Amino acid sequence: MKIRGHVALLLVLAGLLVLDPVQRVLVAYARLRAPAARRRILTSWQRWLAHFVLGSFRVVGGARFPELPRVPGDAGTLVLMNHQSVLDIPLVVASLTGSYPRIITRRRYARWIPLISHMVRVYQYPIVDPGANTAIARAQLRALDEAARTSDVPLALFPEGTRTKDGRIGRFRTTGLRRILRARPWTVYVIVGDGYWRHAKLRHFVRGMRDIRGRITLEGPFEWSDPEADPTPFIEEMRALMQEKLAALRRPGGDRLERGRV
Repeated sequence: MKIRGHVALLLVLAGLLVLDPVQRVLVAYARLRAPAARRRILTSWQRWLAHFVLGSFRVVGGARFPELPRVPGDAGTLVLMNHQSVLDIPLVVASLTGSYPRIITRRRYARWIPLISHMVRVYQYPIVDPGANTAIARAQLRALDEAARTSDVPLALFPEGTRTKDGRIGRFRTTGLRRILRARPWTVYVIVGDGYWRHAKLRHFVRGMRDIRGRITLEGPFEWSDPEADPTPFIEEMRALMQEKLAALRRPGGDRLERGRV
């Protein structure tokens, strides 16, 4: 019934409004704590929000999500995921263990969205804006370089840069990924999800949230140990891997796909 989708979406949207001031108070408290405690608080809060969103869509809306993979939340971890839906973000967050990720985020999410825009600033998500003028774009790339070089928490990136209309693996926008790979050695994990592309945006959920039958698989770790090397072959390998695993997920029995080498 579509009514379940409407109720679940309203619950999540209301949660964004109500939880925004809660987050601001919590973050203010966290800033008074020691660094280790601050990180635990921010990690727990972000994971709780991710499970709130996924749980609302599952319990109220009738969506089905798979058991999520577990990605170590160590410094020097880079998570790559294909991009089908706004659900990809809570899926990545809920898959990390021991830390929160810093997600490479489009500039529009840093503006006027309750809870989300504040989170972008608090968690120091690197910002990208494909439509920015040259000066702003250069500043954003310099900030991305610094974040990649110094971050003590994992980075997460959707290398396609935008959601695909048919769920297939789109062309990679490689500028940001190249700079990240050139910043330092990385332990790379690849998450491939399917079943979400028909619900790319929030407005799509109300017309059939019960139709969401998510699948997910995890591959890795892959070691990127030489930042001086040409990243092109590695990037091409990661894209080919995503295509291969997406095809496997879409075959009969794909929901029983083993989670790679982890």
